[in-house]
Amino acid sequence: MAKILIVDDDLMFCRMLSLKFSDLGHTSSTTFTLEEGLNKAFSEEFDVILLDVRMPDGSGLDHLRRFKKAPGAPEVIIITGLGDPDGAETAIESGAWDYIEKGSSIKSITLSLSRVLQYRREKLSKKPPEVLRLQGIIGNSPAIRACLSLLAQVVSSDANVLLTGETGTGKELFARAIHENNGRSNGNFIVVDCTALPETLAESLIFGHERGAFTGADKVREGMVKQADGGTLFLDEIGELPLTLQKAFLRVLQEHQFRPLGSKHEVTSNFRLVAATNRDLEEMVRKGLFREDLLFRVQSLSIEIPPLRERIDDISEIALYHIAEICKRLNITIKGVSPEFLSELHEYKWPGNVRELVNSLEQAVSSAYSEPILFPKHLPTRIRTHAVKTTISDKATQLKKQEKSPSCLPTLKDLRESALREAEQRYLQSLISVTGGNVRKACQVSDLSRSRFYALLKKHNISKRFFVEA
Repeated sequence: MAKILIVDDDLMFCRMLSLKFSDLGHTSSTTFTLEEGLNKAFSEEFDVILLDVRMPDGSGLDHLRRFKKAPGAPEVIIITGLGDPDGAETAIESGAWDYIEKGSSIKSITLSLSRVLQYRREKLSKKPPEVLRLQGIIGNSPAIRACLSLLAQVVSSDANVLLTGETGTGKELFARAIHENNGRSNGNFIVVDCTALPETLAESLIFGHERGAFTGADKVREGMVKQADGGTLFLDEIGELPLTLQKAFLRVLQEHQFRPLGSKHEVTSNFRLVAATNRDLEEMVRKGLFREDLLFRVQSLSIEIPPLRERIDDISEIALYHIAEICKRLNITIKGVSPEFLSELHEYKWPGNVRELVNSLEQAVSSAYSEPILFPKHLPTRIRTHAVKTTISDKATQLKKQEKSPSCLPTLKDLRESALREAEQRYLQSLISVTGGNVRKACQVSDLSRSRFYALLKKHNISKRFFVEA
């Protein structure tokens, strides 16, 4: 039995599909706008989503990739009332399983459904041959699990791999994981940062040169392609590779042979290519900035790594892992974290993704170097500012709603209790910071008995492990 989500504004068509799916033993849910569909898709796990193109609030094709990133990584079948060749091309390129016109028979729709469910069962039944060495890839959200599933498939072959995603999402970590879990792990992992290649020396750095090949070439230099022989060559930000080198590199990918500058002989290098980019290479091809034949070569297999804002559930795990690693590196006791610290991490948008998060944690640990617990005050100013602005904005929105609906105002008693809770919580945070988590000192400063002190900790969900008895 499968769970199916139908996103279509045609009520009669939805009812017909729901009845048919029920007869086949499946359960289905129906939504009539894209917004409702996305909310439903991300609140439950579905196996398949049937998505209409023309919806009241937009085009289903524009949101296809978002639906595919929902929990459970559902497959998407596009259903449209009016077929369009360009729309069909866009759908398939965006990862749709099928593109079906509503005028097709119900048998065509159910056949496509049965095929996608068969594929899904086989895919989910396949387990990685061994436990993967993940090289610091942290998380268990649906988005990252989908990437790890692709990673498990990629490592079993020697095909070229293209990693896509925003800056800071961890593309190099995935590249290293591909290398470490492949039969080439004993070879070199050579990183070529295409953004840092000086145009005048790029060819020499990549292919190497003989002595006297150009002014200043006073000795033989082995290029990065040769250094990767038997291992992995990682071209980071391949979209920045100069056009003059793209043709030469295409031949290297085809033949695994090249001629260093000034050499009369060709050299062989048996390497595996993993490339990464934060740019739209297909758009670059259309603009003549990237060779189409090279794009075909580098993306034999591809993994799109999601931004951190699409894997919010992983933030706490990533933060705790890196806090421990940072403290070990600094040779200091691993720091605890307050609930408010994690809360602010979750509320921030992280435009710089995991890289920005790790850098922010570095700053927080350094700021709290001699303190045992991390609080929001240790975070960089931009994150704290964002949290304050968000809180004020939320309260302003709430007040506007209350003004429109006076019945929403809290009672005076509730208001007093809320203010007291906030004041107690702030006081306890300051108390922990001032006393360094020493229970005896905390009781002396606050003039509280131990029993009352522990009762307040319990009331505000502050763990006792933040404190030491003395």
